[in-house]
Amino acid sequence: MGAAKRTAGDVLGTYLLPGRVFDPLDGPKHARDAERLGLGAVWLSDRWEQKEAGVMLGAMAQATTSIRIGTGITHPQTRHPLVLAGMATTLQALSGGRFTLGIGRSAAQVWKGMGVPVPTTQMLRDVADVLRRLWAGEQVTYDGPLGNFSKLRVSFRYEGAPPGLMLAAIGPRSLAVAGEAYDGVILHPFLTTDAVARSAAVVRESAERAGRDPASVRVIMTIAVAPSLSPEMTAAVVGGRAITYLQAPGFGELIVRANGWDEAVLAEVRSHPALRAMHEAGGLADQAFTLQQLGEVARVLPDSWIADGAAVGSERECARRLHDYLEAGADEVILHGNAPDVMAGLIEEFSAQA
Repeated sequence: MGAAKRTAGDVLGTYLLPGRVFDPLDGPKHARDAERLGLGAVWLSDRWEQKEAGVMLGAMAQATTSIRIGTGITHPQTRHPLVLAGMATTLQALSGGRFTLGIGRSAAQVWKGMGVPVPTTQMLRDVADVLRRLWAGEQVTYDGPLGNFSKLRVSFRYEGAPPGLMLAAIGPRSLAVAGEAYDGVILHPFLTTDAVARSAAVVRESAERAGRDPASVRVIMTIAVAPSLSPEMTAAVVGGRAITYLQAPGFGELIVRANGWDEAVLAEVRSHPALRAMHEAGGLADQAFTLQQLGEVARVLPDSWIADGAAVGSERECARRLHDYLEAGADEVILHGNAPDVMAGLIEEFSAQA
């Protein structure tokens, strides 16, 4: 018998409200659009201006009936473990069991400016254990990088299945933790298919060493997509977004090394006058510039970095790239960079190629 047909509902999700948000009411609307188009999941990053994940995903849970919802991502040091556990189980109850909690590090410079701890590998490992124990109804005493607390317990716990728990990762240590302690990994945008294959192998080998079934650990790849967009929009949606990641100290290096790209090009990107002035002022690219402005900076990137790390071109070409990532070892794909209704043709083409 041949392989089962991969439908959009099985393997495609979409990242909602990327970048700046001017109207949070777009969140529930776009979630409904994604469900109507047959996508399987919607993901939302935790940004505190007008995109706080608990509030936004609660609204999305009530605006939809079947699509999975998830944080992609929030951070373990920004909420007390009991608050984080309660947010997740509340969303699980509101959605009827459709919620997944995505955890990640983000850039160290963000946390230093906020005065909160920079996440460590041990923190990522510990938060998974503490959350699972709280969701199981256990009483937890803990002293470590998450804090110091005793007899912590969720008094009235959700009786259904616990939320899914994913880790966003790029580097080998985080990938290993995903395999050891999480239900899967969310891979960063702008990884090549070869990098995805290597990352998936690290996650699954780590799961096997931990005595887990490696096939049970999900690998989800986030892909910036620009299906049949104008050159100007493609430069903003893909090139500008690439710059937001590459310019971040620590982040850029991880992406470049994972892909085997030339670090001299990364240095050239960061030497751009606009980015240099921003770093001296202690700012962040996606707050200091529009994506259109960053698209101009992206002109210094080699064409191959965009071609190999994203999905650009016609809807047919973009759909083929999504299948390439699935064939490289991803179990699911998160479409990144556009509202769901912009991607209707891409979704239809993906299904036609399945």
